[in-house]
Amino acid sequence: MTKKIIPTNNEIQLSADEFIVSKTDTQSHVIYINRVFMQISGYSEKELLGNPHNMIRHPEMPRAVFKMLWEEIKSGKEFLGYVKNLCKDGSYYWVLAHVTPDWGDDGKVIAYYSVRRRASRQAVEEMTEVYKTMCSIESKHQGDRNCKKSIDFLKSYAEGKNLTYFQLVLKLDSSEGDEE
Repeated sequence: MTKKIIPTNNEIQLSADEFIVSKTDTQSHVIYINRVFMQISGYSEKELLGNPHNMIRHPEMPRAVFKMLWEEIKSGKEFLGYVKNLCKDGSYYWVLAHVTPDWGDDGKVIAYYSVRRRASRQAVEEMTEVYKTMCSIESKHQGDRNCKKSIDFLKSYAEGKNLTYFQLVLKLDSSEGDEE
């Protein structure tokens, strides 16, 4: 996957009954995808399997969100958050991602599952602005400082609403029923 994808302004929206499912090894290489993932992303099974999952990362996604994701799942916890992904043709799609560890018989994490579904319009609108600010923060600082300052902003943003980040995600998700 050496070809650089140029993002467009074309948004693809998942329907209410579509779920994107994937599984990665502990190094984030894709080991399973469902048909919806292939249809939405525009990639074939051959193009996805064995490659790093971040091949679909949209450049407008803050690195800090993925830092938080990895910290949670590597510690054996689940992660829930909004993600903007990039399709093979440059289109994009927003999802609410739920990532969970897969445990082996020996009690060690052997892989990670991710189930993604349509994000509410309210979530997309709000998180677009939040992530834009986070990306701006990250562009101004070097190394790990950029993620720390970006995460600090996200936590402060949620705290300004008297919520944790995960409570904010759940609150924005609850608006889904209001749009149909």
